[in-house]
Amino acid sequence: MLAVSLDGRLAPPDGGAAQLGGPGDRRVLEEALAWADAALVGAETLRRHGSTCLIRQPDLLDQRRRQGRGGQPHALVLSRTGALPAAMSFWKQPLQRWWLRPREAGSSPTAAPFDRQLPFDSLLELRQQLAGLGFSRLVLLGGADLASQWLAAGLVDELQLTLCPLLLGGAHSWCAADPGLGLDRRRWRLLEQRPLEGDELLLRYGREEPAR
Repeated sequence: MLAVSLDGRLAPPDGGAAQLGGPGDRRVLEEALAWADAALVGAETLRRHGSTCLIRQPDLLDQRRRQGRGGQPHALVLSRTGALPAAMSFWKQPLQRWWLRPREAGSSPTAAPFDRQLPFDSLLELRQQLAGLGFSRLVLLGGADLASQWLAAGLVDELQLTLCPLLLGGAHSWCAADPGLGLDRRRWRLLEQRPLEGDELLLRYGREEPAR
């Protein structure tokens, strides 16, 4: 799930955090986190923001407690090196932090102190490992490279985009333009369209199965 500009950008031309979503987007984001077992985030996105998203709404925190789950979903960081600045507020957030690392990259002696490491050879294997550990409901928070990799692997079941009334321009599209990724070409069907505060629009799509 991502907040994007009208021209499909995540960030301004010079990069950095665009802070696109308003209060309405924040609410639907927290609703998704309340549903999720874990949230996936790329290391570079985490470095740029310094922290990950937390559930703050009391009704959503109560909902998770009634279901016998922790207050926050696990934070799953995909990174080759696991190197994140020690001063980031991410390390003080009240959640479990896992490092998901490609096995080919090896383990790094400079990796940050995650609660657990989970090596993998492919995204499909990783998805199966996570399901076996009880993480069947995942929210992908970005960035663009991570979203594109999971789309290319055919592992994304729904797209949830908050369309924000801005034009940013530049190269920072929410979906990487690398043609070598071979993105899944199946069509997506509209599941929900909801106006949000600040003239934003929530669009939720489900992936259609190929025609038989």
